[in-house]
Amino acid sequence: MGFRHRDYPDHVCLLKKSLYGLKQAPRAWYQRFTDFVVFNGFIQSRCDNSLFLYHTGGDVAYLLIYVDDIILTISSDTLRSHLITSLAAEFAMKDLGPLTYFLGIQVSRNADTMFLSQQSYALDIVSRAGMSTCNSVATPVDTKPKLSAAASPPFADPTLYRSLAGALQYLTFTRPDISYAVQQICMHMHDPKTDHWNALKRIIRYIKGTADHGLTLSASTDLSLRAYTDADWAGCPDTRRSTSGYCVYMGPNLLSWSSKRQSTISRSSAEAEYRAVANVVAEVCWIHNLLLELRRRVKSATLIYCDNISAIYLSGNPVQHQRTKHIELDIHFVREHVQRGTVRILHTPTRFQIADIFTKGFPRILFEDFRSSLNIRPPPVSTAGV
Repeated sequence: MGFRHRDYPDHVCLLKKSLYGLKQAPRAWYQRFTDFVVFNGFIQSRCDNSLFLYHTGGDVAYLLIYVDDIILTISSDTLRSHLITSLAAEFAMKDLGPLTYFLGIQVSRNADTMFLSQQSYALDIVSRAGMSTCNSVATPVDTKPKLSAAASPPFADPTLYRSLAGALQYLTFTRPDISYAVQQICMHMHDPKTDHWNALKRIIRYIKGTADHGLTLSASTDLSLRAYTDADWAGCPDTRRSTSGYCVYMGPNLLSWSSKRQSTISRSSAEAEYRAVANVVAEVCWIHNLLLELRRRVKSATLIYCDNISAIYLSGNPVQHQRTKHIELDIHFVREHVQRGTVRILHTPTRFQIADIFTKGFPRILFEDFRSSLNIRPPPVSTAGV
């Protein structure tokens, strides 16, 4: 029954502090932290509520929080000492020095590059699957058509399947090369079949051979954005929905990527491609707004590369056709940004369409070529004296 007051048996306690374990506790902690840093001069980002910005004179600071893990980037040592002292006086926290590990992501620096890896996490997934001694494969998915929801008998242990599929989703934070393969197995988490389990095991075999691979970021003054987008029309054998994918670069660095089944059926390949264009334009708009908050405005139009000529014509043609009325919202959204000069939709040959890796499987040579374009590589070799 819990605590009951002798004189007030029908009363309940009014909590003045959040208790660890209650569902209200994370919100209460986040609100207290937010109130404190805002009081000390930070501004909460409207694009990402976990990001706080500090601009005073020539001093700049960015603070990113996830539960009780914090990344703090500051323009001067004096400001760093002041902010860390203030935070330590208010909360039980300590400075762990330069960023080396955050939320399971290992961060290593070499000259002007930063290497993000989840090697320990990847090997843990292999171990949890009981596949530590398995043979590795060169690609995470084969080139066959997509799996059907009723292609084979039910898998005997759905809980294990869901656990590993969820773990692989987190691995895609630094491994965009497995995004498409993981997206395919996650669509069947509600009712996994034997074929789906075999597809999941293939991903794990690929990870075993490339566990040390990660995402490379390099220092650059180039703030221009470019994006690649593609769609696999009617690829789902059960729903006939299309799979769309995109990747966004700032200068030489990969910023954002996605592989996702579209929410509605497209009546033509041009419509499927155009919906994929609309998705990446929305992502580019969000990145533009985030960079504005960071006071790093993008001055040139974002170049978006698509390999479908019809989708490119739709983005700039103001004539409304009978066959495009049902995608009117996406058309107006993209055309508006094209007319403003925010984005430009350009054609690229399919051979150079990097976003293809997010919509279908490839043979080894082509897959490794696209993977390299995503800046997914083994860790850099340390040079003596560096």
